[in-house]
Amino acid sequence: MAVDDILHTSQHPLLHSNGAHANNNNKKNINSVSLAKWVLKFTMWIVFLAWVALFFVIPTDFGSELYADWIGATNGRLFGYTGSMLLLYSAPIIIVAFLAVPYLLISGEDQLQLQLQEKKSPRFRLWTFPVLVDGPLGVVSAAELIGMILFIVFVIWDVYVYTAVILGTLPDHLIPIDKCCFILTNLALRLGSIGLDCFAFLFLPVARGSVLLRLINIPFEQAIRYHVWLGHLTMLLFTLHGLLYVIAWTIEGDLLKNTLMWVDLGVGHFPGVISLAIGLLMWMTSLYPVRKKKFELFFYTHQLYVIFIFFLALHVGHFIFGVSAGGIFLFILDRFLRICQSRKTVDIISIKCLPCGTVELMLSKPANLRYNALSFIFLQIRELSWLQWHPFSVSSSPLDGKYHLSVLIKVIGEWTENLRGNILNSSGADLHLRPQTKITASVEGPYGHELPYHLMYENLILVAGGIGISPFLAILSDILHRTREGKPCLPRNILIVWAVKRSNELPLLSTNDMELICPFFSNKLNLEIHIFVTRESQPPLEEGQVHEAMNSSPPMSNSCSMSVLVGTGNNIWSGLYIISSTIGFVILLFLLDTFYINPYDISSWSYKGLLLVICMLASVFIFGGVVVGLWHLWERQNAAKEACKDDRIMVKKMQHDEIVAHEDSCQQKLASSINTYYGSRPDFKDIFGDISEKWGCVDVGVIVCGPPSLQTSVAKEIRSQNIRRQRHHPIFHFNSQSFDV
Repeated sequence: MAVDDILHTSQHPLLHSNGAHANNNNKKNINSVSLAKWVLKFTMWIVFLAWVALFFVIPTDFGSELYADWIGATNGRLFGYTGSMLLLYSAPIIIVAFLAVPYLLISGEDQLQLQLQEKKSPRFRLWTFPVLVDGPLGVVSAAELIGMILFIVFVIWDVYVYTAVILGTLPDHLIPIDKCCFILTNLALRLGSIGLDCFAFLFLPVARGSVLLRLINIPFEQAIRYHVWLGHLTMLLFTLHGLLYVIAWTIEGDLLKNTLMWVDLGVGHFPGVISLAIGLLMWMTSLYPVRKKKFELFFYTHQLYVIFIFFLALHVGHFIFGVSAGGIFLFILDRFLRICQSRKTVDIISIKCLPCGTVELMLSKPANLRYNALSFIFLQIRELSWLQWHPFSVSSSPLDGKYHLSVLIKVIGEWTENLRGNILNSSGADLHLRPQTKITASVEGPYGHELPYHLMYENLILVAGGIGISPFLAILSDILHRTREGKPCLPRNILIVWAVKRSNELPLLSTNDMELICPFFSNKLNLEIHIFVTRESQPPLEEGQVHEAMNSSPPMSNSCSMSVLVGTGNNIWSGLYIISSTIGFVILLFLLDTFYINPYDISSWSYKGLLLVICMLASVFIFGGVVVGLWHLWERQNAAKEACKDDRIMVKKMQHDEIVAHEDSCQQKLASSINTYYGSRPDFKDIFGDISEKWGCVDVGVIVCGPPSLQTSVAKEIRSQNIRRQRHHPIFHFNSQSFDV
């Protein structure tokens, strides 16, 4: 309502026509938005399901006929065979990404409000019901298990169909050895084709700011496991593909000749050998034992994916490479945006070294940078390494302040030790801050859930292990701010279960002063905190003493805040970036086809595959780069608007005020009911059983942040409670936060 309407209504309370008209308009707007969202969602589902069905149907006789008809109808058109494959395999997923942009644009904050207003009865959900809790895959939900089964069924189905086709076309006149070679080479070809189909999905989960991940509200830190599973399956198929060819060529006696073969028309063997060798190196170093003990080896060898894709394109050529081009193109879009964002340095507003060895960094951010309490960032400290990026969960709520964002960093490895060493002098027992600490930080992100799902539950159980309390501090702060300001927020009953090794980690809780954030919060929020100190049998003698943290405020440059060039940033700009890059890709293909390939009769499959990859890269760098440049200008103009009339002083003053308020709050004690248990671990059977009797028939959101063993224990108990649930007991929903990315 406008101000005049409000005044008019207050002066004439008996006249409700304006209010009724406004309500009707609001309802019409809500209905229009809901209809538009439904149409977009329905269209995206149809396109996606048709795309997935394509992979199942193609191996069949019916699919082969449709495929032949499609190629015959389109190969004489623009781009020829390349265009046929791109339209068939790559266009659908790009169309879904296109439609996701307006869907996210019209959703926004109102989506959160609408979901919070909906009254939902307790019910099971596939995404939050843990089915597999033990084993190498970790905790697997019912929805994830269904997805895994579909992929396994797809592979088995394709192998069965292709094997039947091979046996059905096996010539009778061949001698046994030739029959064996015929079966091996044809099966190897089909396994490579199936592997390429899986490869089409491989890069979708690792596009950190992808609109697709935001569309389904799955953050990168959870989606990365899908990339791992798909990577194992894809490399297994590619390895069998190469191995069967090697066996067949060895039997034929032409192993060396066939291995080094690189033809103009058809598939080139030698680049395939190089691509497979690089893939095997990446695969071996990505296995969990190697990744855990030699993370840097895994990290650096995994950057060879660029060479892997390059030689794969040379191996299969332009025609077959179109099968996986869509997913790779969306990944390139995300990767270029991340490079542009991470080039910018970020001011560190304050540094705090807590007594338990944890470092708190407060980073400068622009007011229009979006994130939520469950977000995380990738942090680079250039004095330590120009190549290493480490993920850290955000420990501050977006409502804590417009101009800062905080992370807690526990010293548990070489990189974090070096970081703390750069901050503190380690000479002697006393730790003194260096007067002019030189730290140059860059940030990627924030990444995370599109919607803060912790606000969707009226009842919350937060289970943390060690530094896993970090995101829960942000959640608590977020809930308290929203409760005080009257913003949409459902949680009313919160139980925190925190397991720590030593009691010196307990001061982490004091980084939130709840009474300061939301006075009399205990009247609106039922909060219980259970702390388990596992390696101490009794409280230390100095319990109750306050250990002051070491504080430092490094000199800041001219208000260098985080860049908003990230997938969770401005939806309009990110949409323009995707659209312009895709249109640029089509334009470059047209120019290449019209002025080079056709006039010069370029026919080499490998060369045309290379040109296709170059077009993908050039379209993002040139056409997408123009949008990124304009986005940068828009970002600077927004910063200038915030800073009119000696803005830098104003912004720094606001940042300083936020820090003072934050640091004052840290000196307060946590005003809540805390129960501390020494020498014991949490018994989740008793904890969940007690909650079942106390909270009744409700939905309970359980969020776990800690080591895999902790997640497994909680998931196992949730599965047990849900399976033997009584009618008057709650339904527990498993959610997890992980740093293992």
